[in-house]
Amino acid sequence: MFEQLREVIGPAPAPISTEEYKTRQMNLLSQLEEHDLLLIPSRPESIRSNDVHFPYRNHSDMLYMCGWEDPESLFMAYSENGNWKTALFVQPKDILKEIWEGRRPGVEGAVKDWPVDEAYAIDRISTVIDEKLEKVKRVYLRQGLDAELDAIIQDAVMRRDRLRQQFDLGPVAVEDPSARIAELRLIKSPAEIALMRYSAQISAQAHVMAMRHTSPDVGEWQLESIIECAFKYAGAQGNAYPCIVGSGENATILHYTVNRDPCKEGDVILIDAGSEYQGYAADITRSWPVSGAFTSAQAKIYDIVLEAQEAAIAECKAGNPFNAPHKAARTVLAKGLIEIGVITQTLEEALNPENGELRHWYMHNTGHWLGLDVHDVGVYRPNMEPRLFEPGMVITVEPGLYFGAWRPDVECPIEFANLGIRIEDDVLITEGEPDVLSKDCPKTIQEIEAIVGTA
Repeated sequence: MFEQLREVIGPAPAPISTEEYKTRQMNLLSQLEEHDLLLIPSRPESIRSNDVHFPYRNHSDMLYMCGWEDPESLFMAYSENGNWKTALFVQPKDILKEIWEGRRPGVEGAVKDWPVDEAYAIDRISTVIDEKLEKVKRVYLRQGLDAELDAIIQDAVMRRDRLRQQFDLGPVAVEDPSARIAELRLIKSPAEIALMRYSAQISAQAHVMAMRHTSPDVGEWQLESIIECAFKYAGAQGNAYPCIVGSGENATILHYTVNRDPCKEGDVILIDAGSEYQGYAADITRSWPVSGAFTSAQAKIYDIVLEAQEAAIAECKAGNPFNAPHKAARTVLAKGLIEIGVITQTLEEALNPENGELRHWYMHNTGHWLGLDVHDVGVYRPNMEPRLFEPGMVITVEPGLYFGAWRPDVECPIEFANLGIRIEDDVLITEGEPDVLSKDCPKTIQEIEAIVGTA
């Protein structure tokens, strides 16, 4: 059933080039001083059970700065004679471990094929870093990822020896570089946009396949397996986050990931799933009827959510504040629920965050940054003011309405009991109109009903 998938998605985009990595590095290093030392450690491996590890994914800042994917690694940058140099500490070649775990680039491969000037074996961290620390005043390091490295830096900062007293050498401060890197990551390059568009195309077709294979009594887990298989078959690394596949009342649970109930006739299923391609996430949600056709009540809510999403996407323009889509979506949702009698307050009252009735049925934000992380980095309110959209930013737009009849805190309208609808797309901010990266995923009632159950 996957034969046409690659053909529909099209050719894969080029990976991030060495030149772009070098540009990223200099964009960050140009903000630092000559006597600064930059250290970006890898994310530690995590144990799943006993001696079995979770699948490894390196820290997004490491991926952004140099593309290195393996554990037990460190990216370093330092200034020498007025010029910045970059280095990687990596796992050395080890035949026995490579037999068990896979080939390693090693020190030689790191220098040859990655955008750095030097490379060292990871077990040389203490020796090499101690030497660099004698000549720097400040260390840029996100602490908490590598306890051994943290200890080396803290020891150097606290040291009060003759060298420091006589020559004023050695670090006196440690600063987290994450905020500076986040500002760079927030604006995507053309190469990044191409990767994100491709990830969204893969994810869109995975949703379509799940729609086609939906019918009464299909398992949530079975639809999840189709989506995850499509991701892998198309060449993605896998999921950008755990799939949400919720049918019936499960669709009213925002982060439902158990995915183990059968889908019942008459219910709507909500699937929130996105692939990760070369480190970049997609994030798409669609909701559709298990039986293949929306009931009148389900269509009412679906139309309200879709109208809210379209109004929110229209606000995704350069110069608008980041919360403009959220305001637009909430307004449409509240108006729609007032018109069908779910909300009995005025529009102004319904939108009140403290006691407005909308908060019962819509309880999350309308979007978040998207990139190397599914909830990507970047401050939303610098200086306590909403950030203005700029070309190159990517944000999700995902309004929804959730009527959980199981909730004891609110009386659910019987007509909409256990109905959850969310529609989510990935939107690129441009110089002109919003660019919906996930536009290939059907979302009108007519499109969806024409697809569901046709496998």
